[in-house]
Amino acid sequence: MPARQMLPGRRPPAVKAQGRKRPAPADRRPARRGPLERLRRTRRQLTKAWDRPLTAYYLIFGSSLLITVLGLVMVYSASMIKALQLGLGDAYFFKKQFLAAVIGGVLLFAASRMPVKLHRALSYPVLAGTLFLMVLVQVPGIGISINGNQNWISLGGPFMLQPSEFGKLALILWGADLLARKGDKGLLTQWKHLLVPLVPVAFLLLGLIMLGGDMGTAMILGAVLFGLLWLAGAPTRMFVGVLVFAGVIVALLIKTSPHRMDRLACIGATEPGRNDLCWQAVHGIYALASGGWFGSGLGASVEKWGQLPEAHTDFIFAITGEELGLAGTLSVLALFAALGYAGIRVAGRTEDSFVRYAAGGVTTWITAQAVINIGAVLGLLPIAGVPLPLFSYGGSALLPTMFAVGLLIAFAREEPAARAALAMRKPGAGWRRSGPIWKSMRRRVKRRPSGER
Repeated sequence: MPARQMLPGRRPPAVKAQGRKRPAPADRRPARRGPLERLRRTRRQLTKAWDRPLTAYYLIFGSSLLITVLGLVMVYSASMIKALQLGLGDAYFFKKQFLAAVIGGVLLFAASRMPVKLHRALSYPVLAGTLFLMVLVQVPGIGISINGNQNWISLGGPFMLQPSEFGKLALILWGADLLARKGDKGLLTQWKHLLVPLVPVAFLLLGLIMLGGDMGTAMILGAVLFGLLWLAGAPTRMFVGVLVFAGVIVALLIKTSPHRMDRLACIGATEPGRNDLCWQAVHGIYALASGGWFGSGLGASVEKWGQLPEAHTDFIFAITGEELGLAGTLSVLALFAALGYAGIRVAGRTEDSFVRYAAGGVTTWITAQAVINIGAVLGLLPIAGVPLPLFSYGGSALLPTMFAVGLLIAFAREEPAARAALAMRKPGAGWRRSGPIWKSMRRRVKRRPSGER
C-alpha cells in the first residue's frame, strides 16, 4: 500500500513511545504548593478545628486542669522553705493544697453534671449561707484576723475558711438568676429593675468584706457586679454613673488608709524605699528579672528563702518566673487567656439568659482576679492581696473557683451541637466512624439564630 502523503499544515500521527511514557506537558503537571499555600491550608484546618462544638469544652477543662496541676507543683516548690522555717514538714502546705484540690475536683465534677435548673435552685441557698458566714466572721471569738484582715473562721486544727471567697460565687449565681427572671418578663429596660435588688445586695456583701479590711476581694466582687450589669445591657450613662460612684468610694478608702497609700506608692518601684515599704513589690521584680528565658530550675529559687513575703500565695507568679523563666510565665498567661476565651465563647453562643449571665460573671471573676494579681507582681498595679485563681495556695479560694469552672463546663456541654457531639461518643454510637457521623451530626443540628450550629 502506498504511503499516505502528508498534506501541508497537517501534523504527523502520534507514535507510541517504546518502554516509557512521554512526560506530561508543563501546563498539565500539578502545581507545587509553596510555603504561602501551605500556610493558608494550615490556617483553614485550624479554623475548622477551632470552630468545632467541643472546642470550648476542651479549652475549659484542659486549661483549668493544667493551671491547677502546675499550681500544685509551684506551691510545693515555693512553700517548702517557709514550712521548714515554721518547724513543719517541707510538704505541709502542699498536702493541704492537694487535699483542697481533691475536694475541689469533686465539686467541679458535681457542678459539671448538674442541670441548669439545679444551679438556679442553688442560688438563693448559697447566697443566704454565705451572708450568714460573713456575719459570723465579724462576731468576736469566732472570726480570726490574719495580716490585719478579719475574714476567717476556724474549722478546727490547721483548717480555716474564708467566707468572702464564696461571696463571689454567691453573687454570680444569685445575680444571674435574678437578671434572667427579670429579663424573661421584659423588666430590664427599666433602670430600677436593673439595679434593685442586685446593687443593694452586692453592696451588702461589699460592706461585710470591707468590715474585715479585705479591699482586694471587694475589688473582685465589684468587677463581678459591673460584669453582670454590662451583660444585662445597662445603659452607658447608668454604667458610667455606677462606675464613677464606685471609683469615688475606692479613692476615699485608699486616701483614709496609710497602709493602702503605701501600697499605691509602690507601683513601679525599683528600690525598697523608706523603712522597706516596697520590699515585697521590689523583690517580686527581682525574682522575675533573675529568671531569664527558662528560669533557674524548679526548686532553685533564691527569693523564697525569706526574701519575698507570701511567696506561695499572692506572689507565687514571681517564683514561677524565677524558676521557670519567661517561658513558664507566658505559659501560665496563655492558659488563663484560653480559659477566658472559652468562657466568653460559652456566654456569647448560648440562648439561655441565665447561662449567659453566669458564664460571663465567672469569666469576669477569674480574669479580673488574674489580672490584678499578675499586675501587682509586675509592679503595674498596687498589691491587693488576692491569690492567683487555681494557682496560688489557699483552699478557701480554690474550692469556689473549681466549682465555678464546673459551671462553665456544664454550660459548654449544654450547647446543642456539643450535646450532639458528646452523644455520638457514647458506646454503640459510632465512635470508630467519627468522620461520617461528625458530618451527619453537623447537618442534623439546626442553625441557631446566633449563628451557632
